[in-house]
Amino acid sequence: MAQLLHVDDISVTFDGFRAINGLSFDIGRAELRAIIGPNGAGKTTFMDIVTGKTRPDSGDVRWGDKGVSLLRKSESQIAQLGIGRKFQKPTVFESQSVYDNLLMALANQRNPFSVLSYQRSIIDNDKIDALATQINLSQQTQILAGALSHGQKQWLEIGMLLAQDPQLLLVDEPAAGMTAPERAVTVKLLKELAQTRAVVVVEHDMEFIRQLECRITVLHEGAVLAEGQIDFVMQNQEVIDVYLGR
Repeated sequence: MAQLLHVDDISVTFDGFRAINGLSFDIGRAELRAIIGPNGAGKTTFMDIVTGKTRPDSGDVRWGDKGVSLLRKSESQIAQLGIGRKFQKPTVFESQSVYDNLLMALANQRNPFSVLSYQRSIIDNDKIDALATQINLSQQTQILAGALSHGQKQWLEIGMLLAQDPQLLLVDEPAAGMTAPERAVTVKLLKELAQTRAVVVVEHDMEFIRQLECRITVLHEGAVLAEGQIDFVMQNQEVIDVYLGR
């Protein structure tokens, strides 16, 4: 499998607390991966480092075929390279329609000056229709985003990220607050997305992770504790002791 992201022996300390401790991590170009671990294991800090929000004290993060170091890039430059992040709490424009949220995400692909003079096109309409269908909101495009359910807002935010055509999608706790039918749709969506890009899901819900049927990386004290399919991970005594047994 072609490697898309290579995290090499990164460490970072905050006020004497080592949040990441010699972490190495690889993900392929079209792969679905789940990251689990107890609170304080380093899951959020890992995503912060990959997206440029936090700089590690040591180590490196390499991207793409040319192995470009992300540590020399700003958050906006990293996003432009093709890394998108969805936070746990949806951040959509609630006073705008679903259609307009997706339209604004498409417009953001252009430079700031062209956005000011942007004119909607038939091509963009088609793109928005395709995105809305992909995220299960084709019947809600004219509804205000604020009127959507929590799960639907999660899908809309994923759709807004997809408008940027990311090669790597980092998704933080997508199952939180969702109904059972919404969770089933989300599992299907994440699996479909991982056929054409890398998708990393940080999640606590083990049943949701089981449904993803993907490789799992377990973090503990800022390092990889175990890695493998769910049955292997759930039978690992160290994982049971530090996470599953709690």
